[in-house]
Parts: sequence; C-alpha cells; structure tokens
Amino acid sequence: MSESKLTSAAVLGSGSFGTAIAKLLSPRLDRIDLIGRDCETAETINREHRNPHYLSDIALDENVYASCDLADALAHPLVIFAVPTSATRETARKLAAAGLPEQTILLSCAKGIEKHTGDRMSQILREIFPANPIAVLSGPNHAEEIATGMATCAVIGSEDHNLAVRLQDLFTLPHFRSYTSDDLAGIEFGGAVKNVYAIAAGMAHGLGLGDNAVAALVTRALAEMTRLGTALGGRLETFAGLSGVGDLIVTCFSEHSRNHRVGLALGGGKTLEEAVAALGMVAEGVPNTLSIHEAARRVGVRTPIIDSVYSILYEGKSAPLAMQDLLTRDKRPEHS
Repeated sequence: MSESKLTSAAVLGSGSFGTAIAKLLSPRLDRIDLIGRDCETAETINREHRNPHYLSDIALDENVYASCDLADALAHPLVIFAVPTSATRETARKLAAAGLPEQTILLSCAKGIEKHTGDRMSQILREIFPANPIAVLSGPNHAEEIATGMATCAVIGSEDHNLAVRLQDLFTLPHFRSYTSDDLAGIEFGGAVKNVYAIAAGMAHGLGLGDNAVAALVTRALAEMTRLGTALGGRLETFAGLSGVGDLIVTCFSEHSRNHRVGLALGGGKTLEEAVAALGMVAEGVPNTLSIHEAARRVGVRTPIIDSVYSILYEGKSAPLAMQDLLTRDKRPEHS
C-alpha cells in the first residue's frame, strides 16, 4: 500500500452522516465525491452546496461534489462507506463489479451487523474485497455536531496499524480527535449494540420512569453489551472506550439520537410503524435488534434488555409490560 498523502475521497451515502463526513474532511482533502442514489439530490448539492434532505443548514465547501454514479468512487484512494448497514453488501458488490482497485482504502462508518449472517461491516468488505486495506470508524459521533464543528472524538480500527495511523492523521482536526485500535470486533459490536439500548432508554423516558431508572438501565446495558461483545470476539477494554460506553451514553441521552427518538415514541404509545414514519430516516436500532438478538442466541449469552426490546419490536409486546418484566426479573448479584 502506498504511503502517499491522501488527497481525495469518495463518501458513499449522502445521508446525514455522509454529508457530515464530507463537511469534516473538506479542509483536509482536495476533492470529495459525495455519492448517493438520487441524481436530483446530487444536482441540488452541486448547484446550491447544501444537501436538501439532510443537514440542510450546513454549507458544503466548493471541493465537495455530489454524484449518483458509483463509478466516480474508482478514482479516489479512499472510499468511505456511510450507507445504512442493510445496504453495505449490495453497495460493496456494485463497487467491486465496477472495478475498484486493490490499493483503495475502504473505511466503514456504518454501525450494525448484518441480519441472519451476523457479519460485521468490515467482514462484509473483507469478503468482497479480499486484498484491499480496510478500517472502521466509530464512537459518539452524531452527524449534527460533527457538521457544525463541535468537539468530537472517534476511534479508528484496523488490523493494519500503519493504516490506522494514516487515517488517524486524516481525521485529526482542531475539533475532531481520533484514536486507534486493532479490535475491530469490539469497535463494531459496540457501535451496533448501543442502538438497541438507545431504543430502550427512549422507551423508559417515554414511559416517564424517571432519571434513576434510565441511569440504571444504561448501566445494566453496558454490562450486557460487554458480556455479549466479549463473547463475540471483542476485547473487554474496548467496551469501556469511545465505541462502547462513549457511544452508549450519547445515543441513549442525546436529542440527535434517532434510536432514542423511536423509543420515546414507542414509550409514548405509538406503534413501531408510526414511530419510524415520524422519524423519516433510518434508525439502525430497529433492524439491529433482530440481528443482535440472533447473534446473542447463537453464542448463548444472557441479554435481558435486548430481549425486551426484541419482544416489543418483533413480538407485539407492549412497552409498559416489557419494562415491568425487566424490572421484576429474578434477583442476581450485580457482577454475574
């Protein structure tokens, strides 16, 4: 892999996170191609330098160009996946069919695991691009705050330390600090599982259970996340880091959290369909609940909070009853 300076990138996915990453990196790169599916949206971005559907108040720099042609990614040394997890495999396959060079760096920013296979996003990319350098980025990284230049930290994971450091250099700005790790499994599972707990926290808020209950829920969620994540191959210390407790905290309490907002609506008595429709965007926690519940069953890990959210989303259980059942489970020691 060439160690030359990264001068351009393609960002796949013109939603809020893809738009925020394009804004973040525009001072560091000569050109960024923001590639989405809708050609009309791309034309609007190129004409007005704003995304009409996501973060529409954010002005994009002149070196950010929008496109609806995946082939435009082939000219860049770095391709950033900011598509929903459900679209990662299909997008990767199309990119491979278009002839992506083997030296192109692939960076996944999606937070979730694939339904039925249980594959992490980096595993999907490795399957389709066996020779390409691959890394992941995660942490408490709400797009709204990244795009407006608010202080943010992230962790960049790769099995190739030199690649992680190279990307760390790119993702280091006065308001954006990044760290490195080689624990891809821990980083990716932390980023995925926290979405489920954000729905649970939102429901607790929507039910009016109070701050004590929500704090207890999030604390037990961290214990459950760590128990499941280590069983799935992550390292203990990763779940005490940015992609674990850091992302858990921001997703469970922030007004920007889509998953929290879905949970809030469910706790307020709305159906899942009504909650998702009101959001108008992808809430990764909804499909993640299904895929993570499947993963927990495969490894035989006890996950009462995940099970409760699953029972509401996929078995029709009411939010009040699920929360009551969660609080009245059999007594246990705290650390077991």
